[in-house]
Amino acid sequence: MSYSLTPIRIKLIPKKWTIKDWQIQMSNVLVTHLQLNKNRKLNITVGQKTISSEIQIAEIAVNEIHLPELMIKAFELPIQCYTFQAIVFSKSHTLKLGPVIGLLTDFKKNQLDEPHFRTIHLFCEELHHGIVEHGGFFYVFSFDKFSDTGYYLVDEKWVPAKLPLPDVIYNRIHSRKLENSNPYKQFRQKLDQFMIPFFNDRFLSKWEVHQKLSIESQLYSYIPETKICSKELFYDFAQKYESIFLKPIHGSQGRNIIKVSQEDNQHYTFRTSLSELSDHFNKRYSLDEIYQQIKPLLHHQIYIIQQGIAFITHESTTMDFRVLCHKNRNDQWIVTSTVARIAAEKEFVSNLAKGGTLTRPLNALRTSMCEKQSLDVLALIKELALETAEVISRHSEGITGELGIDIGVDREGKPWLIEVNSKPSKNFEDGLGKIRPSAKAIIQFCSKLAFDAALEKEDPN
Repeated sequence: MSYSLTPIRIKLIPKKWTIKDWQIQMSNVLVTHLQLNKNRKLNITVGQKTISSEIQIAEIAVNEIHLPELMIKAFELPIQCYTFQAIVFSKSHTLKLGPVIGLLTDFKKNQLDEPHFRTIHLFCEELHHGIVEHGGFFYVFSFDKFSDTGYYLVDEKWVPAKLPLPDVIYNRIHSRKLENSNPYKQFRQKLDQFMIPFFNDRFLSKWEVHQKLSIESQLYSYIPETKICSKELFYDFAQKYESIFLKPIHGSQGRNIIKVSQEDNQHYTFRTSLSELSDHFNKRYSLDEIYQQIKPLLHHQIYIIQQGIAFITHESTTMDFRVLCHKNRNDQWIVTSTVARIAAEKEFVSNLAKGGTLTRPLNALRTSMCEKQSLDVLALIKELALETAEVISRHSEGITGELGIDIGVDREGKPWLIEVNSKPSKNFEDGLGKIRPSAKAIIQFCSKLAFDAALEKEDPN
């Protein structure tokens, strides 16, 4: 959809002013710019609520609208000044102000304590500051308190309040188990009734990602051979490839991964991030012996088995590349961040949760290839990530606008897809106190979703 938004500064008319509660003030210039009829009732919408008001022409700044405090309260907004983006729907004579963005996550809070949003706490602060700068209102909530209590940032503290139903919801639930619970499913049904766009829909399983990517022939040669693990496939893959990986389809952060490497025709070694099997490092086994040790794991949950690729390393240490991709305001995928992840000593996965560290991608590539090839390979990494994001979003239900894509590079400089994350970590970029490109992209995309939804409600056809 194509439309333009107007930034508007909202100021308060104090209670002591003798003015009708639902009368608003704006300049004649702004009335003309927004193409409003000053003699007609104006509907104002914030979040999911609409209030009818009268326009009073006043000598105030061109980009300002003054609202009575009681109207701000009626919108369930905190009593403060705001900057909003605005659009006018001429048919219903409605001024839509927003976006109101709600971030959904799971967190714990004691009665007297401020909430802590776990691994995304600082990111929530960053989003708040970015949305204030862009225009809009941001808050954080848990699904069990939806429509009752949210937390907004004021004076660097998260304050609880009853807040307006949001225009759009950004999903950062930490737990797959929670997303599959009945109370959560009931919450999602309630959202459908409100027709609120729900962004970053859900966790994706590794097998689901593989199936979606395998549909596209242009990506097939960049995907390691991958199957649902069985005893027969375990023996087949182990004898076919120099190394293989076994990964739980619902795993994350490098947990519970097993790597089996072929030493000679009869002997194999395996490494794992499982503590109960960690003492087997560098010991040689037959395939039968390894299978007997991992067999209980395969009966406990579903694993994929995947071809191992000989990737370039960083000083003999495992290395891969994390590419953050986001949809922008034009509904196009862009790369917002690329980093090289280097595994910790004695680790075979590069995840930060397992002690991995970050470096700039070009610096990492230059340790294995010349300058020109490094630049060419980095461009290929980004191109592959964008194509992957496009395919995943095209074949997924719900709204997908953010993905973290892990890519390895083999010794010939060819990139390979390792994994796709629908809820990527927010610890990959060094923000240096600034609003990072990934946060700006999320804000732009949420704003697009919010105003697109408002337009659809105004004119369903």
